[in-house]
Amino acid sequence: MQIADLSSLRRRARDRLPVVLLGGLNVVRALGLGGIPVIVASPDDEEPGLYSRYCVMRWRLPPLRDAEAVLESLESLAARLRGVYGQPVPLFFSNDGYLDFVNTYRFRLACRFRMLLNDADTTRALLDKDRFATFAAERGLPVPRSLHWEGSLDKHPRPVLIKPASKHGCNQVPGLADVFKGAKAILRANGEAVLSDPELHRMRHHVVFHEYIAGDDRELWCLDAVADETGSILACHTGRKLRCHPPLTGDSSYIELRRNGELEAIGREIARRVPLRGVFNMDFKRDSSTGRYYLLEINARCNLWNYIGARNGLNLTKVCYDYLLTGARPAHVAFGRRFRWIDFKLDRAAYRALAGAGKLGRARWVASLLRPKIHSLFAWRDPNPFLRSALMRANRRVARGPIARFRLSRP
Repeated sequence: MQIADLSSLRRRARDRLPVVLLGGLNVVRALGLGGIPVIVASPDDEEPGLYSRYCVMRWRLPPLRDAEAVLESLESLAARLRGVYGQPVPLFFSNDGYLDFVNTYRFRLACRFRMLLNDADTTRALLDKDRFATFAAERGLPVPRSLHWEGSLDKHPRPVLIKPASKHGCNQVPGLADVFKGAKAILRANGEAVLSDPELHRMRHHVVFHEYIAGDDRELWCLDAVADETGSILACHTGRKLRCHPPLTGDSSYIELRRNGELEAIGREIARRVPLRGVFNMDFKRDSSTGRYYLLEINARCNLWNYIGARNGLNLTKVCYDYLLTGARPAHVAFGRRFRWIDFKLDRAAYRALAGAGKLGRARWVASLLRPKIHSLFAWRDPNPFLRSALMRANRRVARGPIARFRLSRP
């Protein structure tokens, strides 16, 4: 998978400095739409971004659990790229595991790559929801009220939202994933219902509790931006979620950009208070009864919203790239609303859940899909990731099918 001969890379990249990306397909495509060559570094041979037309080079990483080996691999890559380009290239990342890794080894990586990072304590607070509650209170950020197993849950008569204490804690704490069953959070009717749940009692030190903000998935809003070293936003766009799966507590299945001046003003003030640097995403929920926006979390990394932004005319990955290389501040920061983003498999599941609850009919669901869309995997301009993924799924079905069983049963 690794391309050993780097001599042709500069010609393939048209002499433009590439980005090394620890991450997935949505960010690969955002960078590619900005004309930026992408070197995808991944431990997973099935990562769809490796097969994108925008990937000019594949770099095989060891598993992330072997952090020292990953670090040495990236240092080797950085040295070879510096030999080709005579300068360090940017390093981008697009999930919390990679963010934690980069934060832990920031000093060794900062010597070899161009990066715009938050300070180490801020990043740790953004990754740990227990720390984030204190962090937000110190800065006066508009977050939902935190609740505690002893002292406040028993007196809370309204719904309670429960999340893992760490953003990647479900994979680190045995049994925690079984509590959440694939959702990002779970909801209980009130504090008493939380206290009487034996699974939550067993996992109470690995989860956080806060008041639930009223409203359906369409009240979930996002602000995505790039900020300089002082927390001043260079460019941003706002949008909202249309559906999630599971509803209210799951991953985005259908999203759109939508201008929201009030939310942008709130986001700019939060970025200044923290302060935030580089590419980031803020998740908000608007209280359907009061209209007030509550900050749910901050993701200090690239994410899928960068792709929908790029297709709608505001490419935040390119804004960050240009700022890292030349200090350029964009003059044009407007965005359109033509394209929505969808994960069709996830959205079909969201529709079934909402239909089962009597909240969405088939005609309304189909009508909502008629707008121009970009997909989480398929793209006419970049079909190979989808085709490769379909081929691998077909191979797995064959391997589990009757022919494979017949071969295994032969003497």
